[in-house]
Amino acid sequence: MSYPIQFGFCVPIFAAPGNYFFRTPNYPALDVPTTMRVSHLADDLGYDSLWVADHLMLGKDDAIMEGWTTLAALAGSTRHAKLGIIHQAHFFRNPALSAKMIATLDQISGGRFIYFIDGGTRASEHLAYGLPHPYTFEERLAITLEGLELTLKLWQSDEPVNFHARHYHAVDAVCTPRPLQKPHPPIWFGEAHPEMLKAAARHAQGWNTTPVPMKELEQRLEALKSACQEVGRPYDQIEKTLEIQILIADSRDGLRQRFTEMLSHANSEAPELLRPFLSGATDALPAEIADSWIIGTPDEVSAQIQRYLDMDFTHFMLWFVDMPREDGLRLFAEQVAPRFR
Repeated sequence: MSYPIQFGFCVPIFAAPGNYFFRTPNYPALDVPTTMRVSHLADDLGYDSLWVADHLMLGKDDAIMEGWTTLAALAGSTRHAKLGIIHQAHFFRNPALSAKMIATLDQISGGRFIYFIDGGTRASEHLAYGLPHPYTFEERLAITLEGLELTLKLWQSDEPVNFHARHYHAVDAVCTPRPLQKPHPPIWFGEAHPEMLKAAARHAQGWNTTPVPMKELEQRLEALKSACQEVGRPYDQIEKTLEIQILIADSRDGLRQRFTEMLSHANSEAPELLRPFLSGATDALPAEIADSWIIGTPDEVSAQIQRYLDMDFTHFMLWFVDMPREDGLRLFAEQVAPRFR
């Protein structure tokens, strides 16, 4: 199967100043109107998808916008981009309720929702909010998959659903209107745990990975391919997607300016690995960044994207680390994305 090349925008719903290499290092403090404004701009510029993180406490002062509320607002205020929650935390919401929420949002948005399901990664925020967080990954995944079974039954059954399993139950439950997308919104899984890869091979239309060095990325793809072979699923039936940080500027000096601005929010000296580049002693970017970000001029960024395309990735979920500046967002939309349309 072939998939269209798509570029998504990861919405900066939290600020992480001082955390040099994590998602939103140029955002001094969360400002909700600013976040919504740049999200609407991404939709206007033609980005193919909008993504929000699913956490309750994260970033500066633990201030983060709640994912589902944000996505619902975007569903009503955007027109084109697909909509998804990155690693939707299963234990934040009962799966029967999630089925209803997703069906409603898919209808409101005109069939733009992607269901990127996950068992939840941060025990601390679950416990802080009094939410369950089973101790082992294997247990969390088993419960998540049981919940997915219930969700799918609610979306697809012609009769009221009666469901009685170990963790979830439903009695004469109905989920109408159903999702607009048929047979249901695309289901994605993420990351490289062997059991998660098997779950993706059995159930998913898409598989996502966070940024890792190229060698490890190749290993993850091989592991996904092996999982598909194990369950008898064609590897090319799963869309490969990449969540990754990006910094784009029209020159090396432009990149230095963006890094300098990020560092101004950190109230500390530049990390050792950045100093040669920032001083102008070299134009070479640190290997730790160059191997796991998309970074450089429009030509360099295009070449890096082509490398990922050659590995079978087709949907890119982009964290613009210069947010809330619009420079990178606009430059990519104007000079890079059109080369791949």
